[in-house]
Amino acid sequence: MRYIKLKTEDIELLELLVKTSTNNTIRKHSQCLLLSHQRRTIIDLSMIFNIDRKTVERWFNSWNLDGANSRPITS
Repeated sequence: MRYIKLKTEDIELLELLVKTSTNNTIRKHSQCLLLSHQRRTIIDLSMIFNIDRKTVERWFNSWNLDGANSRPITS
């Protein structure tokens, strides 16, 4: 199983993005990372957000490379 481990400051930033971002993709991406931190599986996340499993994996890869500087893939 693959999960994202977040630092406290990352959790705070992602929670803020979920609440305040006007971009739906950013909100989904942020919520997905938060749920992964809570040990939800990639398959669960793909079903929750109605996206392909590979999209979740790309979001994870982006986070692992750039952390809070990562930008969600919008296309």
